[in-house]
Formats: sequence, C-alpha cells, structure tokens
Amino acid sequence: MAIHEILKMGDPRLLRIAQPVLQFNTPVLDALIRDMFETMTAAEGVGLAAPQIGVDLAVVIMGFESNDRYPDAPAVPETILINPVIEPLGPEEEEDWEGCLSVPGMNGVVPRFSRIRYRGFDAQGGAIDRIAEGFHARVVQHECDHLIGKLYPMRIRDFSRFGYSSALFPDPATQPRD
Repeated sequence: MAIHEILKMGDPRLLRIAQPVLQFNTPVLDALIRDMFETMTAAEGVGLAAPQIGVDLAVVIMGFESNDRYPDAPAVPETILINPVIEPLGPEEEEDWEGCLSVPGMNGVVPRFSRIRYRGFDAQGGAIDRIAEGFHARVVQHECDHLIGKLYPMRIRDFSRFGYSSALFPDPATQPRD
C-alpha cells in the first residue's frame, strides 16, 4: 500500500474526464482502492476520487464514522463507488461550505442537490443503488465531480463566499477544513 500525492487545483490532470472501469475484482483495481483509502486517511479526508491521485479511472471512495475536519457531520457509509451515475431526486438544493484536498486552505459555499440516488459498482462488480441526502449526498456529488473534471470552485455562484479558510474564519475553532 502507498500514500499518493494529491494533485492540486491547476494541475491539468484534474480537468480530464475519467475513463470507466472495464474489469472488476482485479489485483490492479484492488491495489488502487487500498492506496486511495490509505491516502484519504492520511489526509484526514472524507472522500477521494482516483483522478486526485493522477489515475484516470471512474473510481471514488468515501466514508467515515466521525471526522475531526467535519465534527458535526453525520457518518457516511464506507463506500467504493465505480462508474457512478447520480440522479437528483427533486430540484431542491442546499448551500454549504466545502473544501477539497485538491484545493487546500480554501473553502467556498457550494449548492448541491439535497437528495440524490446514486448507482454504480463495488470493486467486485456488484451493483450499488442508494439514496442519500444532506452531507452524504454532498460528499457523493463532490467526489463524482472529480470524475468529470470539475472542482468545487467551478460550482460556486457567489464568490464573496469563497476564499482562504484563515481569512474567512479567523477563529481556528470555526474554520471548516479543506
């Protein structure tokens, strides 16, 4: 297993469209997923997409019971999601602060669908079909955006609510983390 460098905003590899996974339950895919979990854990993240470590495949991981970066967030089930498809379940959106391991030290208010259905596959090729809302839905949408070459700043509508965490939240106790 290995901890990988997380690409930063400005790296053109983050803007590419990820390729679908065609073979499941392979040693290469299993190693990628292990490395992604190790990298995410080391960075104290709640999710990670393969393009963030320079791998052009439609693979995202997510999940935590509790996380110091998001102390008030409800748990998100540990998930390996391959070749995902997201379907909004209504037009309702929620705005909230987001950060990203690829955009360190910054936060912005991002609109996301409040309730979604997401489908895809696990590492063995088994079908995943879930409904998510709130923070869980936000994490899924954020991570899946990486697969289509989008970073959260591209979704911000009001740039007066985007900036360096230390400037937006001078009290470190109130700072959302990237």
